[in-house]
Amino acid sequence: MPHDPLPPTGPVAARLQQKLLAAFAPAEVIVQDDSAKHAGHAGAPAGGESHFSVVVISPQFEGLSRVDRQRRINTVLADELAGPVHALALMARTPAEVGG
Repeated sequence: MPHDPLPPTGPVAARLQQKLLAAFAPAEVIVQDDSAKHAGHAGAPAGGESHFSVVVISPQFEGLSRVDRQRRINTVLADELAGPVHALALMARTPAEVGG
C-alpha cells in the first residue's frame, strides 16, 4: 500500500477525500483517479474524474464486515456516486489490519 500519496488534484477527488476525512477520522485516506485507464469506455466522460480507487484506514471499521464498511463509505459518498463518479474501487481496513 502506498504511503505519502500525492494530494487529489481534481475537484471531485478532493471532495471525496474531504468527505472521507470528515466521516471516518481515518489514519489514512488515499483517493486515486483511475479515469485515464477507462478513457473511451461507456460511462467514462472525456473530462475524467469518473473512476476512483479509494483506501480508507480507520479505527471506526473495527468489528464491521467488509460489506458494512463499504456500505458506510458508499453512504458518505452517495451524492458523488449518484453524479460524477461512475466507478469506485474500495479498500477499507482498520489500523490493526495494516499493521498500524
